Amino acid sequence: MYSFLHLQLANIPNMRIAQITDFHIGKDGEDTHGVDVRANFLNILEAACAVHPDELMLSGDLCFDQGEAEIYEWIRPHLERVGIPYRLISGNHDDPQLLASAFGLEGLMKAGELYYRADYGSFPALFLDTTRYVVSPTQLNWLADQLAAHDGDWIIFMHHPPLLAGVKYMDDHYPLKNHAEVLALLQQQPGHVHVFCGHYHVDRVVSAANVKVYVTPSCFFQIHPFAETFTVDHYRIGFREIELRDGHLLTTIRYLE
Repeated sequence: MYSFLHLQLANIPNMRIAQITDFHIGKDGEDTHGVDVRANFLNILEAACAVHPDELMLSGDLCFDQGEAEIYEWIRPHLERVGIPYRLISGNHDDPQLLASAFGLEGLMKAGELYYRADYGSFPALFLDTTRYVVSPTQLNWLADQLAAHDGDWIIFMHHPPLLAGVKYMDDHYPLKNHAEVLALLQQQPGHVHVFCGHYHVDRVVSAANVKVYVTPSCFFQIHPFAETFTVDHYRIGFREIELRDGHLLTTIRYLE
C-alpha cells in the first residue's frame, strides 16, 4: 500500500533514497508497549532494501526512551550487513554524541549537535539536529549561511516538522518549539525547500508557501491525526521512498501489511 507524489526540480541527480524513521528500539529485554520493535526494524530494513535504494536515511528516534550506546551498537551491524550507504540524524529520543560515536560521525559534531551538509550530486541537502525540540541559535545561523549560498531548491532532513502539521495531539504537545522561526527562515529562500521528517508517527504532506514538508510514518505505531488525546491509529509500519530522476522528485510511502 502506498501514496505517491511527483514534483519537478532542477539540477537533481538520478538516485533513490529510502527514509526510515522512529524505530524506538529498546534495550535488550525492555518492554516497548508490547510491540516487537527490533523485529519491526529488521522487517522495514528488508523492505527498504528491496526497492534497491542508493542510500538509506535514518531520520531520528532510533531509541525507545533515550539515547543508549548499546542500542546504536545493535543497529549498526544490521545496517552495514545490507551494504547500502546510509546517513543518520538525531531525534528527541536520541543522544547525538552517543549516536555519532557509535556510527563514526564525530567529525560532524558541532558543540554537541549533529548537523551537516551532504549534497546529492549538484543538488544541495542539509541534515539538521532537533534533539532538544529546537533548531538551536547556532544551528539557525549555520542554516541561514547555507541557504544564502544557494538561491535554488533544497532538500532538508530533520526529525521534527518545521511547522504545525495538522496532527492534533502532536501539534499541541510535541511540536518543534521554534517552528515559526525555522519556517520563516526557509520561506526566505527563493527556491523550493523540500523537508523530509518523522516524529509525528503519521503520513502527512503539508505546504506553506515555497516549503513542502513530508512527514514519514513510524516503524513503531501511527498516531491518530485528529484525536485530541494520545490515540494509536494503527500498527502498520512504513517507510518513504524518494526518487530523484531526470530533474523530478517522486516520493512514495510504502506500508508493510
